[in-house]
Amino acid sequence: MSDIRLFSNLTDVRAALSDLPGPDALATEAAQAREPQLTKPPGSLGRLEQIAEWLATWQGRHPPRLDKVCVRVFAGNHGVVAKGVSAYPAEVTVQMVGNFEAGGAAINQLCKAAGAELEVIALDLERPTADFTEGPAMNEDAFVAAFNAGMASVPRDADLLGIGEMGIGNTSVAAAICHALYGGEAADWTGPGTGVSGDALDTKARIVAEGVRRHDEARGDGLEILRRLGGRELAAMAGAIVGARLSSVPLLLDGYVASAAAAALHAAQPSALDHCLAAHVSAEPAHRQLLANLGKPALLDFGMRLGEASGAALAIGLVRSALACHTGMATFAEAGVSDKD
Repeated sequence: MSDIRLFSNLTDVRAALSDLPGPDALATEAAQAREPQLTKPPGSLGRLEQIAEWLATWQGRHPPRLDKVCVRVFAGNHGVVAKGVSAYPAEVTVQMVGNFEAGGAAINQLCKAAGAELEVIALDLERPTADFTEGPAMNEDAFVAAFNAGMASVPRDADLLGIGEMGIGNTSVAAAICHALYGGEAADWTGPGTGVSGDALDTKARIVAEGVRRHDEARGDGLEILRRLGGRELAAMAGAIVGARLSSVPLLLDGYVASAAAAALHAAQPSALDHCLAAHVSAEPAHRQLLANLGKPALLDFGMRLGEASGAALAIGLVRSALACHTGMATFAEAGVSDKD
């Protein structure tokens, strides 16, 4: 990423979002021209055909390839955890990052199975963001630093990127962002996360509502909502989304928290997520509605709610299958099979 300029302030971020590169029309046309020639009825591979076209479009080449597939997990801690919004203490974030680095987590196994390179980016874990019920979670400098860390994590030569997160309390943060962006009641966006229920879930929804009220003047401004209510790992995921776009790298979004970070970009620039697919819909109740608001139907619905890019890693296999069919199948002419009249 050394030849992509990082940002100095929020004004830079806004300017970049207003001038993102678009789809590669020639690659799209080439994928669309090849698909009907393959030895199958048109459309019979369903979304696999769409994935192959998406891959070519956003890599900017045909045929596309998947020689270098990467997964990035961003970790951050949140001051709002002190209000009792999570079933686990904040130190679990540090402990889980250690588990990732030791190869003992689910994401390690899923990346091995998917043939993906994994990197974990820990973001000032000893210094949680501010409690968003008392003030902005991050000042502008902290937000931009985290955003830049996400941008810098994207390899320029990657063919596909999956992003996810680890951060105790971050489903509360995601709920606050969605509540601020889309309205409704805080309870509509607040789910169990790591396993809260009953009175604890009511408390979590109350804290989410309190935080959104505290920052009511930011409504309508996706980046300000992300700065005030988000966390370093969410800002970094937003940065990775932009970095991937600037580097012609298609991207798989993980679950509710990753989608909330993406939603802040979408609010700022609706085309900002055109190079992204939703890898899965999580068991966190509000994720399905969030994806509907983003116009991103999920590739998988496995009842997962782990985070840590697990759904994104699992969906890599679907993308590989789509590519294999698109590039490896014989055409009617090559196979000597009669096409339809």
